[in-house]
Amino acid sequence: MSRKKMKLAYITNDTKRKTTYKKRTNGLVKKVRELTTLCEIEACAIIHSPDFDSQPKVWPSHAGAQQLLSEFKKLPHSIRNNKMVNQERFLEQSIAKATQQLKKRRKENRQKDLKKFMFQGLSGKGILQSMNAMDLNEVGLLVEQNLKDIDKRVRVLINESRS
Repeated sequence: MSRKKMKLAYITNDTKRKTTYKKRTNGLVKKVRELTTLCEIEACAIIHSPDFDSQPKVWPSHAGAQQLLSEFKKLPHSIRNNKMVNQERFLEQSIAKATQQLKKRRKENRQKDLKKFMFQGLSGKGILQSMNAMDLNEVGLLVEQNLKDIDKRVRVLINESRS
């Protein structure tokens, strides 16, 4: 059973905010524990809230977190910073990925448009007269490629029928 979508906003009711904080903190610690168990990695969680606790909640323990952080700091900068992502770098990666997807979709849409123009031209609708030279050139290349594919398929079928 799925939960309904929750509006993410500051909870003004103190008691409701404290209970939500405790539930979310326990859930977060549970997820970190599951991650360390399932993936056999070392992880720690440090959760600090200026509103509720004077001491931050640390999992698995203060000593365990200190040890893990000191091991992390001992790593060379090249390894330590290799997969670290700050907000700016994360957004840059997301934008680059979205840009690549956009280019791919535009290319796919262009190919579909050219196929549509090709089939409309073959059916005699006269759409080719209204196209510019660049579009006509691309449709011509697409027609040539389709003819080559058809010719190749015919050769394969002929060879299969002979053997």
